[in-house]
Amino acid sequence: MWAVIRSDVYRTATIRSSRISLLVLAVLAALLGWVNVDAWGLLAGMAAFGLAAMVVAQHHQHRTAVLLYLAVPRRVAVLAGQLVAAAVVATGFVAVSGLTLLARGEPDRYRHLLLVAPVMAVFGAAGAAVVRRSTWLLLGSAGWFVFVEGLLTRLEAPLPFSAFLSAGAGEPRGLLIASAWASLACVVATVAVGRDVTGD
Repeated sequence: MWAVIRSDVYRTATIRSSRISLLVLAVLAALLGWVNVDAWGLLAGMAAFGLAAMVVAQHHQHRTAVLLYLAVPRRVAVLAGQLVAAAVVATGFVAVSGLTLLARGEPDRYRHLLLVAPVMAVFGAAGAAVVRRSTWLLLGSAGWFVFVEGLLTRLEAPLPFSAFLSAGAGEPRGLLIASAWASLACVVATVAVGRDVTGD
């Protein structure tokens, strides 16, 4: 498991496209945080979800999942390592991009987002382990967020992204609900990780 964590964090930090994407996104988020704290919170949460999904899904996209499972045959251990690596990357992103909030005198909002970012990352990474295609996961999640959580329930139902937003605003109930959704996603991912990878 530790080898998977080191490998995925190292891969994310050293592949040029990942490094450039992280840097550009962090700068944009930091600038947005200087202008509007709520907009930064939304962008930081969605970025945590998306970055975590990319950490896991890239193995299937680039067909390195077979090599990964040959190196570490216990797939649940691989999944656990990927979840931790995704949480590390996402939390690091939120920590860096939110420094402008500290400069603005908003330490509470910064702290709340740092607490919920790993939960959102685990939710995104577990979803990617099930779907295996980051584009499908991100488009489906965006549609779910806009139409189901936004339009139908007005962000008031105990659903994953609504819970993240309320947790980011400092509501403890939102953090509990987001953690429950992340735990459910982990259970589904644990079952799904055993599927064949040669057809990806």
